[in-house]
Amino acid sequence: MKNSDFIDRDLDVLWHPCTQMKDHEFLPMIPIKKGKGVYLEDFEGNRYLDAISSWWVNLFGHSNEYINSKIREQLEELEHVILAGFTHEQVVKLAERIVKITPEGLTKCFFADNGSSGVEVALKMSFHYHKNRGSTRPYFVSLTNSYHGETLGALAVGDVELYKETYNEIMIKTLQTPVPENDSLEAIHQPLLELEKLLEERGHEISGIILEPLVQCAGSMHMYHPFYLKGVRRLTEKYGVHLIADEVATGFGRTGKMFASEHAEITPDFMILSKGLTGGYMALSIVVTSDEVYREFYCDYKLQKSFLHSHSYTGNPIACSAANATLDIFENENIIEVIQPKIEYINQKLQQFRHLPNVKEVRQRGMISAIELEGYRPEERIGLKVYQYALKNGVLLRPLGHIIYFMPPLSITFEEIDKMVEVAYGGIEGLNS
Repeated sequence: MKNSDFIDRDLDVLWHPCTQMKDHEFLPMIPIKKGKGVYLEDFEGNRYLDAISSWWVNLFGHSNEYINSKIREQLEELEHVILAGFTHEQVVKLAERIVKITPEGLTKCFFADNGSSGVEVALKMSFHYHKNRGSTRPYFVSLTNSYHGETLGALAVGDVELYKETYNEIMIKTLQTPVPENDSLEAIHQPLLELEKLLEERGHEISGIILEPLVQCAGSMHMYHPFYLKGVRRLTEKYGVHLIADEVATGFGRTGKMFASEHAEITPDFMILSKGLTGGYMALSIVVTSDEVYREFYCDYKLQKSFLHSHSYTGNPIACSAANATLDIFENENIIEVIQPKIEYINQKLQQFRHLPNVKEVRQRGMISAIELEGYRPEERIGLKVYQYALKNGVLLRPLGHIIYFMPPLSITFEEIDKMVEVAYGGIEGLNS
């Protein structure tokens, strides 16, 4: 079987996400037959090191034997059951474990299907909480340059025009506040002053502020100092608005701790989890919140006060089994400690990029790192050039415009880090020739 056998069939019937399909007139897509470890393999035997964890979801390698075994066990027991009025072992076990490992004070888990759905849940729950308390607050605040998903509510609280501009007329009401311009401590002061001014003037209209802790992943892998989170937590408590931590991409070890919020030692009012939650196997998300929020909806049956939000596959047993297996690996293999030398090694390897004339900045937070290029016009599509170069050399990179980034599986070896970095270096260096 050849790759070309699948490409034509695909183009006849598929519309791919985040893709200008006309590009495939000159840019062949890659049909993948199988995956193992950090590698994906096409139908002609070519292998690609998955340096982006297949859109930031894979933690412990493709076709992980332990996760596979736990999914097989669950398949023999229960594939799905409605979660309204029913429950099952895997979802209870997972919720108990999530409450245990998330910041203190987060005690209740609400399940949904994916990251964007989790954002929708948190936004609705926050607004509804205030309404149940007699206060209608139609606005949410998000950071400039932020991204929270592509359903309408999630899109509305984002600030990446590439995704959002077309749909402005049908968006919910949102406000933006400046994100710190870099990850220095000095950069947090002015943004915190501006946030306080906004909350002082309009806090009574605002349900909550949503942010990606420490790393704005789809926002060009922009990074800021943990003390900004501390400041935001202090201000949200002062002015009585919720803090919603979107840990969809930053959770589960990506920043060097289990959750990015831990770097600031804060507890948000809502924490949204997805992507790595199931080790990259299945769509699942959880919104974790407090007893205080939960109690505002706990009453004799009243339609207006009850939180009537649902998804057909909420708490799917197979997805929950994958998530429980993922947490097993974190616990049994002491993953957070194991990745610390890898984080330092990646940092060492990144230093070589600083000497390239077309590199503006190199940044890193845990297992997430980015090389920002400069001196190019958008129409040159330099990211695409690096992508093509990397594929020819056996690495899957998917740059964000002029940002070349790494977010590999946590299971990547030192030798595989060498290959990932060397290929990226060659692609960036080649742009100068």
